[in-house]
Amino acid sequence: MPASSETILIASDHAGFELKETLEAELKSLGYAVQDLGPSTDASIDYADFAHPLAKRVSDGENRRGVLLCGTGLGMSYTANRYPHVRAAVAWAPEIAALAREHNDANVLVLPARFVGAEEGRAILKAWLDTPFAGGRHARRVAKIEREDDAEDVGGG
Repeated sequence: MPASSETILIASDHAGFELKETLEAELKSLGYAVQDLGPSTDASIDYADFAHPLAKRVSDGENRRGVLLCGTGLGMSYTANRYPHVRAAVAWAPEIAALAREHNDANVLVLPARFVGAEEGRAILKAWLDTPFAGGRHARRVAKIEREDDAEDVGGG
């Protein structure tokens, strides 16, 4: 999908605020429309208050992709992954972001802002944006994530 026809959602908590601002500028420089869901300052807030709205919009199909940032990436990913059809991946290196897209069709990128600087954050974002989903056997595996009835069939083909 051409960058100009897609709006990427972005949100953070206070720990991710500075990197969020950097990545929002990077997205715009790459030609993406960006909707910043907050916060607007680095004042202490609860990460879930910002992860829920982004994840809901991706889950509902209003937006295809989003970026979340918090200190470790874990709180945001836990919250986002509660929503159907959301596959939020914590990535701390470009290779992880690329594999999250290629193998897992990650539609929400989560960055651990306390462990990733601006330069690395931009590289992670670009890898995630530029890597297509491989499909094939990976599509079958991703489809199993959506099926609750597979929980009892662990290890099946």
